[in-house]
Amino acid sequence: MANPGVSQRSGVVRSLIPARVDRLPWSPFHTRMVIALGTAWVLEGLEITVASAVAGTLSEPAALNMSSTQVGALATVYLVGEVVGALFFGNLADKMGRRKLFMVTLAVYLIGSGLTAFTMGSSTPWIIYMYATRFIAGMGIGGEYAAMHSAIDELVPAKYRGRVDIGISGTYWGGAILGTLGTLLFLNELPTDVGWRLGFLLGPVLAVVILFVRRHLPESPRWQVMHGKEEEAEKSIAYIEEEVRRTGHDLPDVDPAKAIEIRPSPHRGYLTLVRVLFSQYPTRSILGATLMITQSFLYNAIFFTYTLVLTKVYGIPSSAAPWYLIAFAAGNLAGPLLLGHLFDTVGRRKMISGTYLLSGLLLAVSAWLFYLGVLTALTQTVLWCVIFFFASAGASSAYLTVSELFPVEVRAQAIAVFFAIAQCFGALGPILYGALIGDGADRTRLAIGYLLAAGIMCVGAFVELVLGVDAEGKSLEDVTRPLSSVQKAGKTISETPGLGGQSVNPPANRPPRRPEDPG
Repeated sequence: MANPGVSQRSGVVRSLIPARVDRLPWSPFHTRMVIALGTAWVLEGLEITVASAVAGTLSEPAALNMSSTQVGALATVYLVGEVVGALFFGNLADKMGRRKLFMVTLAVYLIGSGLTAFTMGSSTPWIIYMYATRFIAGMGIGGEYAAMHSAIDELVPAKYRGRVDIGISGTYWGGAILGTLGTLLFLNELPTDVGWRLGFLLGPVLAVVILFVRRHLPESPRWQVMHGKEEEAEKSIAYIEEEVRRTGHDLPDVDPAKAIEIRPSPHRGYLTLVRVLFSQYPTRSILGATLMITQSFLYNAIFFTYTLVLTKVYGIPSSAAPWYLIAFAAGNLAGPLLLGHLFDTVGRRKMISGTYLLSGLLLAVSAWLFYLGVLTALTQTVLWCVIFFFASAGASSAYLTVSELFPVEVRAQAIAVFFAIAQCFGALGPILYGALIGDGADRTRLAIGYLLAAGIMCVGAFVELVLGVDAEGKSLEDVTRPLSSVQKAGKTISETPGLGGQSVNPPANRPPRRPEDPG
């Protein structure tokens, strides 16, 4: 019997699956899905914090007795692993599906970070071993970003997409708080050679729990239908709808006019993505790259040198610095969680440009106060908590932007590419600001550096204001037409079981649209 979702003559699929996803009310299924997938950011925050906290311990004779150069290289190796993992697993997520990859990438991280804890010395073979495990852990986390953001954006109803994406990105700072508290306990209360190992095992223990939760998540039905897997897509959306109904929700009928027509095609790789970025969506590419680069530079510049400022400029003992970091992280965590819903209600363009601009202006004010020498460690931390309350929401919106503005067929790869670009530029921040801090005696240089970061954030605000896309409340297919799309289905389609539509031949031609018009 012929598959009712596919036209036998043309191979065109007419589907209501995107509309069926977007019309769902929020339910416990969505909450479980967000918790299961969103932990990627918690793990990243935890991993970065632990690695930074134990850096000094690793150079002690009671631990591994590594040189400062060897310890510093660990962060670089981890960063390179993230970039490689994002690009490699991002391609596979678009080719093989979201579910397979968000299981694989979490397992890769678990193995890499877990094995790091079993480094047994500072001889050359063990140093190579430790670098390899840090690279593997970085690959897992980098791959998580691409697979996880793709899955979440394609499974969350349109009206909730902004707040969910931004809130999830903000949980990085929840991981940072957990990592700081964990290392305070392990490094201060346990033997040196035991504490740092347990620190690296914090993330893997959490990852094991999350792996079991993720086992019950379905594949993205959007990805499935775009790749010609109509029956699997129907099973996935039916499972989600049944999960929602079990909680007492009555699902509204789907407007047949919201159907999309696609012609499933083979996997599209990075060559297609390059064509999409530079030919079809050049202004969106400029927008995504600008938002990602500016926020990455700001965060890498401030966060990774925060302890240096506290100890060298304000004379805070290194043992007390983590408590200031917890306060800083709390401000960063609160911003996305409290402001996230405004990106869906007030709108993307206003909120993204507003948070970038406000954080930039406030940072400029703090730079002036820092230069005048009127700030203390406490007031500096309070100011940065306020600044990064807004900056964190803005930075999280950069990930939202690059994950929703490109076609579903290359979404994970697009996320990976912009993530890699941001990481490469962001890596310049700690080097530059470390040099500006020096011995902490010259405030002028560092104040100028803060003004530079403030100006860069204002550039991001301007670009968003000019090039931003009003994607709030819109289906992903309305924000960006799929590459497989034939055209928007007409209003005469009748809803039938299965994919929610019947197969048809392509209707009459319509006037062509400009490349960057929404689908």
